[in-house]
Amino acid sequence: MKLANGSTVAIVGGGPGGTLSAIFLLDLARQLHVQLSIDIYEPKRYGCTGPTGCNMCGGVISESLIQMLAAEGILLPDTVVIDTINAYILHTDRESARIDAPRQEMRIATIFRGAGPKGAEHQTPLPWQSFDQFLLEMAIEKGACHLPCSVSALRREEGFPVVVAANQPGKRYDLLIGAVGINQRKSLQLFENLGFNYQRPATTRAYVAELYYGADQVQQHLGHAMHVFLLDIPYLKFAAITPKGHYATLVLLGDHIDHEVVASFFAAPEVKKCLPQGWTIPVQPCHCQPNIVIGPARNPFADRVVMVGDASVSRLYKDGIGSAYRMAKRLAFTALAHGVAANDFQKHYWPVCRSLLWDNRLGHLLFACDHLFRLFPLLRRAMMALLRREKCLDEGVACPLSSAFWNTFTGSATYLHIARELFHPLTLWNMLRMLRPGKKSHSQKELQ
Repeated sequence: MKLANGSTVAIVGGGPGGTLSAIFLLDLARQLHVQLSIDIYEPKRYGCTGPTGCNMCGGVISESLIQMLAAEGILLPDTVVIDTINAYILHTDRESARIDAPRQEMRIATIFRGAGPKGAEHQTPLPWQSFDQFLLEMAIEKGACHLPCSVSALRREEGFPVVVAANQPGKRYDLLIGAVGINQRKSLQLFENLGFNYQRPATTRAYVAELYYGADQVQQHLGHAMHVFLLDIPYLKFAAITPKGHYATLVLLGDHIDHEVVASFFAAPEVKKCLPQGWTIPVQPCHCQPNIVIGPARNPFADRVVMVGDASVSRLYKDGIGSAYRMAKRLAFTALAHGVAANDFQKHYWPVCRSLLWDNRLGHLLFACDHLFRLFPLLRRAMMALLRREKCLDEGVACPLSSAFWNTFTGSATYLHIARELFHPLTLWNMLRMLRPGKKSHSQKELQ
């Protein structure tokens, strides 16, 4: 059960998981002298501003991922990479600490998944390009066919998957790839009804908004740093404001993000310092409340059918595009070098998914540590003091706590690697030193 000359592939979903799968399949097929026909079903218009082209994502990718894409021949132009982040500023309810990128290649970049926020169409011509549109156009250039229509039904005929779209007769394929986003409920339902016991991943809700500052105000209040907030606001687990050209992207994570939580966040003094003077919440900001993946899908593959990206498994809270890249590359290798049977996916594709799954379980434990910092102010102050102390050390001196936080926020490293840094003997020893009676942080000394 292998792909050969003339084999057909259907990809439902034209986000990074789908387009990267098409790109890697076509590149590898060309090397193997195999002719493939690939159809990408994606009705969303990524060239449009606002909800029409948006993929409901914070739009942050690591510099290391940009380099990995470049090694594959996927060179992101300056019009796609809008801003470069070289530092994080961590804010608590009493103090702040700056965390710089340990190395230049560990910076992160900001992108727009669509053509930009609602209202940006007035800035014609737009000074940026959609990341998802760029990948889709590259897949088309390599030979994929983009079908801008929704899939209305999926079924099997004689063991082969059949795709029905736009009131047209069903088309049979040798391989069906499900690259639908986790917020595409109807598309996910089609795969769940296909008969291979697929069950979509567990999710939670987030709040994402694009806030218009203006380029000068972004530089004045945010600079080239992402501002992360660990505040004592009920239901709020994580918050960040990221500069992005003329805009700043706000991401809130929590169990129940509603209007009151959003209003409480903007009312916090630590947040107001990062906003232009006199700035008020827009009546209708460009915002959404997307689902984000916090658990794996069940049975994400069968004979001639496989799920990729968020529809299968993704890094917990971070690096969803990086996860899609790794899975798409392994999927292409599996399909062309081994086959498209369930056993082939089990042996050669699933190990990549499984590694993400196990690492995410450790990630859940690490994020649970946030409750400790909220419950014990002394521990939180010791952490902030240690981050500032590491900031003052000479370059080349080990700073495991700063590195652990940087990798947590960027998704540049596995959670296993982060745990090793967070529980490094040097980190634990220095934390104990900061907890000693009479040990004062820099902010406490300044107050005196």
